[in-house]
Amino acid sequence: MINVGIVGSTGRVGSLLIDDLQNDEQAKLGACHVFEQLKKSVPEGTVVTNDMKTLLESVDVVIDFSAPTATESLLTEVIEGKNKKPLVIATTGFSKHQQNLLVEASKLVPVLYSTNMSLGVAVLNKLVAIASKTLREFDIEIVEQHHKHKVDSPSGTALTLAEHAANARDLNLDEVRVSGRDGIIGARSKDEIAVMSLRGGDIVGRHTVGLYNDGEFIELNHTATARNTFSKGAIKAAKWLVNKEPGLYSINDCLGL
Repeated sequence: MINVGIVGSTGRVGSLLIDDLQNDEQAKLGACHVFEQLKKSVPEGTVVTNDMKTLLESVDVVIDFSAPTATESLLTEVIEGKNKKPLVIATTGFSKHQQNLLVEASKLVPVLYSTNMSLGVAVLNKLVAIASKTLREFDIEIVEQHHKHKVDSPSGTALTLAEHAANARDLNLDEVRVSGRDGIIGARSKDEIAVMSLRGGDIVGRHTVGLYNDGEFIELNHTATARNTFSKGAIKAAKWLVNKEPGLYSINDCLGL
């Protein structure tokens, strides 16, 4: 049985991870990292701690659905400490420094990083790359929708979709991305890739990648209707990652895409 640690255990997905691990035949909850009191009941014997070192000592693999500062603490402990455990990370909104820590940690332990743990989004990324490369004359516009509490924009998932589109066309996303339009801005440029955000209500997550041409267009869409889409995907990833060699992996690697 694989002992799983959770960083971000008091969050929406963290709470679902606690539930889903109690029903899994191959993995169980070993420890929860918290910054505040854990209100959800956990199985007897589960370690509840605010110390990353203690968390890592107690588990075989860590799943992180937290905030960039918490992930930074986790990565720093893995890099500087003695407990080198596999990491499944789904936190978004990293700074350059935090991105660099992710890469450094992956040289020491297996790290699976994905901005979205949905299996359907993994397939969508693949489809977007194929469509963007094949339909080079089509304009690409990406719209993402999330609940009103989401703090980063655009979503990490939307940016990953945009990266797949840009890479398929040999473009640098930082040079062609547009994330806002207002006023008399002129006609759309040929290579630009728009990534627009909508926020409201309790939308779990919806991403639409449109490829538009004169006379026709294609829209590829993924809608998450339940948050445990992400928790179940992360558990699947953790079970796959636990015996891998150090390196930086993606959800696509887990699915063999």
